[in-house]
Order: sequence, then C-alpha cells, then structure tokens
Amino acid sequence: MDKMELAAMIDHTLLKPQATEGDIVALCREAKQYGFGAVCINPGFVKIAHMLLTGTNVKVCTVIGFPLGANTPEVKACEARDAMRNGAVELDMVLNIGALRQGNYELVKCDIEGVVKEAAQVPGTLVKVIIETCLLNEAEKIKACQLVVESGADFVKTSTGFASGGATSDDIRLMRRTVGATIGVKASGGIKSTSDALAMLEAGANRLGASAGIAILEGLRQS
Repeated sequence: MDKMELAAMIDHTLLKPQATEGDIVALCREAKQYGFGAVCINPGFVKIAHMLLTGTNVKVCTVIGFPLGANTPEVKACEARDAMRNGAVELDMVLNIGALRQGNYELVKCDIEGVVKEAAQVPGTLVKVIIETCLLNEAEKIKACQLVVESGADFVKTSTGFASGGATSDDIRLMRRTVGATIGVKASGGIKSTSDALAMLEAGANRLGASAGIAILEGLRQS
C-alpha cells in the first residue's frame, strides 16, 4: 500500500471540545496537502470546512448524537438535516448504547433509520454508526452490527474516542465477520502509528478515523 492509498482511507479527525476555527482551518489545509479521504469535525465547523474543501477530493464528515448517543431519534435526525444543509456528506452517528444494552432493539433501529432516511435525501451521503465497542460485550457487539446492517447504514464504526477504549484488531475482525462484505467497517480511537493503522486494515477495516493521520503517513514513508 502506498501513501496516497492509505491517506484516502483516513478521516483526518479533530473532535476536541477546545478546537477553534483556526484549528479547523489548519486541519482542512493538512487534509488537502496529504490527500486524506475526509475531515471529521464537530457540527459547528461543517460550514467553514465545506467552504474550504469545495473543489477538492476531501469529504466533510461530522458527528451526530456525539459522544454519548443518548439523544432522541428526532434530535439526531434534525442534527443530520442541519449538517447536510451546511455541507456534510458523511455522518458518523452514535448508536443509542443504553437502548442496545437493555435489549430495546426497536429504538436502536428507529434511531439509525431516522438518520439514514435523512441521508437518503442527498444521494451519496454516507452514514457510519458508532457502536462504542469498549462498552459492549461480544454478544452486544454482534447484535449492534446486525442492527446497523438491518437499518441501512453504510458503515459500522468502533469508537468515539471519548470512552474508556478505542479500536482493537479483535473488534475489527468480529465486526467484519458479522457484517461480511455488506457494509464498511471504520476503526477509530487510539490509532496513533503506522503499525496501528495497518493492523486495523489487515483485520478488516476499510476506513480509519485518526487525529494522528500525518504521523501515520510519515511512518509509512519511512518504513
């Protein structure tokens, strides 16, 4: 895999609450320079990122129901509409983790389907569902992945980066086995090095969320 191929799989990410507009400008500049597939940012910065990245191959991704996933389906759908209106073409939503753990699968599906329905209004918009793997046991991870597929989303994603753990190769393998080739698998949370990134891809991920994207690419060039 060469540097350009790896860069295209990385969502260059900045979701820290203290991020400023200047930080987002720098993030978008880096994304253009290195050829990252997308920037992943908080909703309040979508409009400026869209303006800065129009005419490039870098997509604008934002988060929905972030980072807890405990918003109502109506609020998540509204967030999705607003984000798309401002220029987002990828939506990384957090699944309702509590509903999943208590077995309220209809609410989980309703939650995801509401965002998927909004995304369908703009063809090509992707929905990635964050299941927060570190908070789930194996059976819950499998069920979460199945519900994501049933609800029509495009990707299942490991983590927000705000809980107690991030992506692991074992979780990626489990997620890929569960969803098969039906949808994408995004690894995020704690991916800091080239070896981390390559391990996730080897395990079955086809997208990576990372704030260390530049270091990951530089490591590939040196290896």
